[in-house]
Amino acid sequence: MHSATVPAFIAMLNNIKNWLDKAAAQGDEAQLIEAKLAPDMFALARQIQIAADAAKGAGARLAGIEAPVMPDTEASFAELKDRCDKTIAFLQSVDPAAYDAGLAKEVVITFPNGAGLRFDGATFLTGFALPNFYFHASMTYAILRANGIDVGKQDFLGHLGQYMFPPPA
Repeated sequence: MHSATVPAFIAMLNNIKNWLDKAAAQGDEAQLIEAKLAPDMFALARQIQIAADAAKGAGARLAGIEAPVMPDTEASFAELKDRCDKTIAFLQSVDPAAYDAGLAKEVVITFPNGAGLRFDGATFLTGFALPNFYFHASMTYAILRANGIDVGKQDFLGHLGQYMFPPPA
């Protein structure tokens, strides 16, 4: 599972950094940082923070190590990109064997209000961590799109690289 998920986390975090570069060139950074799709949703900055937390949390919980603490104070695209870079560096440091061994272990998540969730590692990864990560990455993309930033599906799937053969004429 490490080889199926960690590279995907890293690729999407790199995509998010690329979206922020486009947003910096096309939009008002201060306005975009605070932009939301709906009044009861988190703003752009928080969406990126949670996506990064989901990725690093998956790595830490499965490998049985501590995730780096990130205080959720990012107020600029540069700081959000730095958070993505720190998350990527952490994910690259996670031992693949320890990560995969965590699939059979119990994972408990406790929320600030005291409520929590209990999973086996595989269910945590596939039923919670991955969907949560992609939800917040998708919300980041959608907020940018809704605010006129020229990002498209190729930007979302940008990690796929160049086509391997020319498209049909």
